[in-house]
Amino acid sequence: MNDRLAGIKQEILNGIDQHAGSRAAAFELRKQFLDSKTGKIGQLMKEMKSIAPEERAGFGKNINELKEWAQQRFSELDEKLKARELERRYESEKIDVTMPAQKAETGNLHPITQMRNQLIDVFAGMGFEIYEGTEIENDYYNFTALNTPKDHPARDMQDTFYLSPEFLLRTQTSAGQIHVMESKKPPIKILAPGKVFRSDDDATHSPMFFQMEGLVVDKKITLCDLKGMLDVFVRKIYGEDTTTRLRPSYFPFTEPSVEVDVSCFECGGKGCKLCKGTGWIELLGAGIVNKKVLENCGIDSEEYSGLAFGIGIDRTAMFKYGINNIKLLFESDLRVLRQINDN
Repeated sequence: MNDRLAGIKQEILNGIDQHAGSRAAAFELRKQFLDSKTGKIGQLMKEMKSIAPEERAGFGKNINELKEWAQQRFSELDEKLKARELERRYESEKIDVTMPAQKAETGNLHPITQMRNQLIDVFAGMGFEIYEGTEIENDYYNFTALNTPKDHPARDMQDTFYLSPEFLLRTQTSAGQIHVMESKKPPIKILAPGKVFRSDDDATHSPMFFQMEGLVVDKKITLCDLKGMLDVFVRKIYGEDTTTRLRPSYFPFTEPSVEVDVSCFECGGKGCKLCKGTGWIELLGAGIVNKKVLENCGIDSEEYSGLAFGIGIDRTAMFKYGINNIKLLFESDLRVLRQINDN
């Protein structure tokens, strides 16, 4: 029996020397000898019944001594391997504090987001509230309620993405003014920013772009109020010497309607490549809200009048930041985006 115990002890020592290169391997080796059901030392205890009664005490004592010895050896091995693994981890995670630090680049808001925030700040300072509409719109709100019936030629001005005969991707944020006027009594002063969609694609147009609708409804609203607001807007965005001019135009939801030009902020109105030598740049469309639109929303057009304007956020950003192709705003080219940061 002593030879068997000595043999098991030697097996443990050999196993530690040859196979216990990691804590996982050491755990498996430990199970071979100390597992209560299958371990070699545990199996010896099952032989107790075949030992003569007078020899059982000595037999059990020898096995317990071997078990305690094995547990001690495996505990020492585990501590040794744990220390070795920790040392390797420290070595792999070691940092040379004398090395230059890696530069952490900070991001900035997208030019469209920057411009949207600037526009909101300007008009919020004039008392405007923000209305967020939905990108999927009903034909009634996008066209009919804005004085554009189904057979109206103005629909040809906007190539529309229809989802069904009734629903579409909105072509203008003007639909938001109908929702507001139906749910709120004058005075009304709101901005409706968001994405709009039209089947159009070239250097200055995109099938998806950003627009901001402005609406004011109150008593005795005139084109003078419109021009005054827009003058404040262009001075804040393009510089204090910038001004606006109004040219007659046509939109079904405003009467009279105007195109709004801004004096060229590049040349100061003298004429340059940006303004094509005219000294002016076309910026947005606006006008006095058509009486039919007010009446469609249940507002007395004899008592109240309104003004509306639609600002292309992308177009405004392109002019301010000198971007000549609208696609640069949507390609997320970091070489472009890093150059634009007004924050």
